[in-house]
Amino acid sequence: MTEQDQWHWQEPGTAWKGVGVYHITLTVPSREPLLGRLVIPDGDPSQARVERTALGNAVVDELYVMCRHYPAIRIYQFCLMPDHLHAVIRVTRVMGTSIRSVIRGYWQGVKKLGRAHTLAVSGGALAVSHDGPLAAAHGNPSVAAHEGPLAVAPEFNSGTINEGKAAGNAAAESTAPKEGYWAFPIFTERPFIRPLSRRGQLQAMIRYVQMNPQRLATKRLMPGFFRVQEGIEIAGRSYDGVGNVALLHAGRYDVVHVRSMWVKAAERGDRQPLRDYMNSRVLEARRGVVMVSPFISPQEKQVMQVLLDEQRPFIMLADNGFREYYKPSDALFDACAEGRLLILSPWQYDAGKRHISRDDCQALNAMAEEIAAWGNEAS
Repeated sequence: MTEQDQWHWQEPGTAWKGVGVYHITLTVPSREPLLGRLVIPDGDPSQARVERTALGNAVVDELYVMCRHYPAIRIYQFCLMPDHLHAVIRVTRVMGTSIRSVIRGYWQGVKKLGRAHTLAVSGGALAVSHDGPLAAAHGNPSVAAHEGPLAVAPEFNSGTINEGKAAGNAAAESTAPKEGYWAFPIFTERPFIRPLSRRGQLQAMIRYVQMNPQRLATKRLMPGFFRVQEGIEIAGRSYDGVGNVALLHAGRYDVVHVRSMWVKAAERGDRQPLRDYMNSRVLEARRGVVMVSPFISPQEKQVMQVLLDEQRPFIMLADNGFREYYKPSDALFDACAEGRLLILSPWQYDAGKRHISRDDCQALNAMAEEIAAWGNEAS
């Protein structure tokens, strides 16, 4: 399948150039907090914010330079974190160049900012040209202003931005670096670009971006529940896990495994067996039984949602391992922070994995049965 065919929601011949919404992530690969400092007032994660460094402000300014250069682009949401930037942008009309080329230009701009930063810390001064590094990256010596706002006003989670400064009005002469110092790149990895094309993705991503400071604060205040723990031995099998491992000593376990025969019967009109089984899982959880499942099917996910809503503890089996800096998403994050969740995976993280296979489903369901039996025998 070609890239153009893959993104069939775009007009033919305009792949990555047409109207669309994208999630952009720019990361400092070393994970040094060069862009800002996390502040947690009174130890309350819900009040967490990021105070930007000069480099962080310049990286945000570059987003607005991008909008000036490409008026078709609007910023829906962004959040600067100590070591990365998230942005949700919308392309409002077909452009002459692809969004990949646009973001590549943005990347070239922030790389220049990163090099200027290394000069500054070695004795020079952080310099931002009047037109911004993005313009030079695109071979355009000046960026003309356009009518209307630079972008749709986002909710700034990491403080506020001076839009006049975003236009690049604050210029400074860079002094010569001290002898023996050289500028070196900070942003060595290309930004990650993800199209948001499915129903609900946009609002979910906006919430994800908004919640970044709070989630980082939560992880820092409760690191034990978010640290990947390797080599957890259960019934002779080794797992990696994130969450509350004390749930392995809860004493009473059962599985959530909706059989296909119940689903097929429900499709034919006989919904009672499926309803009874799903209700039984919730009733057992209310009696203190810890449910174990990969929660793959829609019906199993419905049961998991009730467990989350009622704040019942459970163990979830994941079909992929844990990447570096892994954190659960949305409601799972809150359950993890409160010690109500343990996520286990028997496999190493595979960056290329996109879909769960039937064999994976069967294996994970068998492991859920194995874990439940092991826990009940041990109690």
